[in-house]
Amino acid sequence: MNFADTPVLAGPTVRLEPLAPSHAGDLSDSVAVGDLWRTWSTSIPAPEAMANEIQSRLGKQRDGTMAPWAVVDARTGRAVGMTTYMNIDEPNLRLEIGSTWLGRDAQGTGINPAMKLLLLSRAFDDLSCNAVEFRTHWHNLQSRAAIARLGAKQDGVLRNHKVWHDGTLRDTVVFSIIASEWPAARAALAARVQRHR
Repeated sequence: MNFADTPVLAGPTVRLEPLAPSHAGDLSDSVAVGDLWRTWSTSIPAPEAMANEIQSRLGKQRDGTMAPWAVVDARTGRAVGMTTYMNIDEPNLRLEIGSTWLGRDAQGTGINPAMKLLLLSRAFDDLSCNAVEFRTHWHNLQSRAAIARLGAKQDGVLRNHKVWHDGTLRDTVVFSIIASEWPAARAALAARVQRHR
């Protein structure tokens, strides 16, 4: 199995579809709500940049470095976000779940834990990963809390890791779940998903 493949992953509330240009309209609408794309502590494409972002992610998939999905609300059939496997390290059975965002209307609906359950299940159960990593901006407190709720442990902070789009320096917080932690994390995530059904 190729780590950059993007099979459809489906649960009761969310469906992850291979990212395609046809998702651009829904995704542009999603980021426009509340000007989500202006959130400074994360990198979300502006509505007019969505088509280019999709092409960029598909180019990385062709190179084998990314597996991009559109996040579709199974109840409405509309694409409400994006997620990827990135920093794919197939020889060492590692990858990062990242470049993820959900539109404001999809936040707090249970889509995020359901999506992460699908992604982590594929990573650990189908691809036999040793570890799955998550990274976020030090100042993105919402993202840090959401990652911790997945059962991921904080590995550390990469200080002055990146020059951010506004010229500031980003400290990157690194989390991971390792294979031995997956059974407990899966049980906790499944219970959270069940509560949102």
